Amino acid sequence: MPSFDIVSKVDGQTLDNAINTAKKEILNRYDFNGSNSSVELDKKTNTVLIVTEDDMRLKAIQDAIISRMVKQQIDPACLDKGKEHYASGNMIRKEIKIKDFENLKKNSILATFNDQPVDYN
Repeated sequence: MPSFDIVSKVDGQTLDNAINTAKKEILNRYDFNGSNSSVELDKKTNTVLIVTEDDMRLKAIQDAIISRMVKQQIDPACLDKGKEHYASGNMIRKEIKIKDFENLKKNSILATFNDQPVDYN
């Protein structure tokens, strides 16, 4: 009986393209005109850092990132959204980690081989 592991990794270049496109979209929006919002992708630690003034802008930035990820065919479930932290002044800082789903447990996968359920035990 064949054995297999499921590996799902996020492509770094596609993620970088999605973040850069979301950045451009945010900078061109009228409601972000004159704001001190920033979005940065750290490729070494696989994190996206968002710094902005209020919750409304934070939500809009997250929505823009998620919509661009979907258009680039990246699953938004790979985002591990943490808590918002209030930085100096009235700035809000949020760090979003990018998860790689590797080697999922075999018991959590419903698989069939020749239309018969596969028993992993």
